[in-house]
Amino acid sequence: MRLVCFPFAGGSAGYFRSLANSLEPDVPVLGVQYPGRQDRRHEPLIEDIGRLADEICEELIPWGTEPLAFFGHSMGSVVAFEAARRLQRDNRRTPLALFASGRRAPSCRRAEDFHAADDESIIANLRSLGGTDPALLDDDEMRRMILPVVRADYRAVETYRAPTTETRLNVPITAITGDRDPSVSLEEARAWREHAAGSFELKVLTGGHFFIDEHVAEVADCVRRVLLGLGSERTRPLRPEGGAGHGRRP
Repeated sequence: MRLVCFPFAGGSAGYFRSLANSLEPDVPVLGVQYPGRQDRRHEPLIEDIGRLADEICEELIPWGTEPLAFFGHSMGSVVAFEAARRLQRDNRRTPLALFASGRRAPSCRRAEDFHAADDESIIANLRSLGGTDPALLDDDEMRRMILPVVRADYRAVETYRAPTTETRLNVPITAITGDRDPSVSLEEARAWREHAAGSFELKVLTGGHFFIDEHVAEVADCVRRVLLGLGSERTRPLRPEGGAGHGRRP
């Protein structure tokens, strides 16, 4: 079974390298690279969660019948949820499990508009969340590279509206959160239960928004335990097969 990892706002597939190293060879990892960054930096940024999810669903087609699970961190949890919801809606191969890390449930909306804020406010928000090298945020050239990507991703996730129909996934959902994450309360993390037609688990670790950095082994153990516990369960294959995707291994 392969774990497809969806990065946070402003993030890239490479963020999951440590998790991939901890999981392999038991669980190989495929990191999703959103447009507009790193090896896709010349492609237009996408400022809409639905469009991102639609594109990723198409990019997963070449993986054929290989069983997959989805892991998202922060904004990536929402993208993963929407991709899984689309696959289920269209009667295509759905992931065997969803891991929602560092993000409140889609049903828990907060009014946020950092995407419309000035550059300094966005930088201050990035500093408060951690996960970004302070030296990069102090470098003018790096800021010019980072800010358009972050602003586009913030617009995508902050303007996202939870669906009013087909809101539950027929797969196990595991929510993972840091106990000091300012962007997610325990109640908001627990609300992922509302989107699980099957089993649900909440795992709380010490730390802030990027608790994964301090608990890679524990997160990997959680993922491995859930996926290996699924045994030989399979879902029907995607159709049609073929095409080329933009998935990247960290």
